[in-house]
Amino acid sequence: MKIALVHDYLTQRGGAERVFELLCQQYPSADIFTSLYDRDRTIELGERLVQTTFLQHIPGAAQHFRLMAPLYYPAFRALDLQDYDLIISSSTSFAKVVRKRPDAKHICFCHNVTRFLWDTKTYLKEYGDYRHFYPVIERVFRMMRKADLRYSQEPDLYIANSSVVARRIQKIYGKRAIVVNYPIDSKKFTFSADKSDFYLASARLLRYKRVDVIIEAFNWLGLPLVITGDGPERERLQAQALPNIQFVGHISDAERCNLMSKARSVIVAALEDYGLVPVEANASGTPVLAYGAGGVLDTQQHGKTGLLFKRQTPESIQSAVLEAQATAWNYQQICDHAMNQFSEPVFFSKVERIISQFCGIG
Repeated sequence: MKIALVHDYLTQRGGAERVFELLCQQYPSADIFTSLYDRDRTIELGERLVQTTFLQHIPGAAQHFRLMAPLYYPAFRALDLQDYDLIISSSTSFAKVVRKRPDAKHICFCHNVTRFLWDTKTYLKEYGDYRHFYPVIERVFRMMRKADLRYSQEPDLYIANSSVVARRIQKIYGKRAIVVNYPIDSKKFTFSADKSDFYLASARLLRYKRVDVIIEAFNWLGLPLVITGDGPERERLQAQALPNIQFVGHISDAERCNLMSKARSVIVAALEDYGLVPVEANASGTPVLAYGAGGVLDTQQHGKTGLLFKRQTPESIQSAVLEAQATAWNYQQICDHAMNQFSEPVFFSKVERIISQFCGIG
């Protein structure tokens, strides 16, 4: 069976890209397609050939990939995938629109519906430079929503990363999705029961990640907080932070994993559709203090793997930190939960079973 793996764009390294990296590792003979590829800024694919679209030839497109939004649909529709028996797309937006031959199968790992189209005002809050163009953007997006609905019917099967996303796919696209919680690359994480005194927040510094309320909480608590990641909010957030808070920016996987294993707790204040960071923290034996909505409801056990707070406020985070300090955590149990539920073998055993049944193999 000839397989094509397709991802929206490989110009950054987020949770969706890390999942696509695992898919590439699982299917080493599959051909890889994407709209834009920046080898230095995204996942490690070794010497694998990455086939791109005409967008790759537009100067600056990889650095300003969001500005290419209206061009992604024709770019993906132009890809020739007629030779492939199975197409596996990894998509939060565009990769799902690729064409296949009538007897082929298309399975879409849908990380979310196209968020900037269906929640435009919230999305644009994260990118202040674009807010001024909202009237023009809204007219363009209105046309794109029609295309998104039409092309959302292309996949034969949707796999959602969480119950929240599955409900959203059903509501907007009218398609049923199978929920398979995405895995972490467990080989990269090291268990440690020897915790240090600092707390950790690991996120791209975007407005919706709500790192600002974490900072406000720790300004009051005075406890050491390390923040990894970069983004357009960094300057504003650094100006808000007191000296007990350290920004380390983009760091290597090894450095990040070491911080995960040594932190007393990992703090997550965002409403995430799924969220790999809490699972990565648990795999390191580290409890998670998270806003109790969205994907964490699929991955966290309150009081066992972490604590879920009810509001995205500094006061809620402060209370969770103080409660966590008084909790006798079983770090090995936290690690075992992550490895037993969200490791690659568990994930791919589910995926292979779905593919076999769907494609009539075995």
